[in-house]
Amino acid sequence: MATLTSTESQPVQPFDWGTITWLCNGRIYPGRANPRHRHPNCEEHIFVLRGECDHSLGDEAFHLSAGQMLRIPQDVLHHAVNTGAERVRMVIAYSSPERQTVGEEPDVFR
Repeated sequence: MATLTSTESQPVQPFDWGTITWLCNGRIYPGRANPRHRHPNCEEHIFVLRGECDHSLGDEAFHLSAGQMLRIPQDVLHHAVNTGAERVRMVIAYSSPERQTVGEEPDVFR
């Protein structure tokens, strides 16, 4: 069965580092970072639509800009830091519809 959604029909989840609309994109405010976390049951794929960020992946760091994609392996700690002057807009996809998120700090995603 097909499912059609739009950003207008989905709630925006606010965090102090930015917002996530759980459709297919997320935004991180300039100079802010989301908390380090991991997904024990799935991979994550991030495609940057607009802006730029540094993304840590374990002990490595990658600079991403519009048009680039990063695959994050299952259960690897990661997070993004917006290094640009505008909000970063990304499409984020997970390899499981039952995505689990475990923050490096307890209760960071509650």
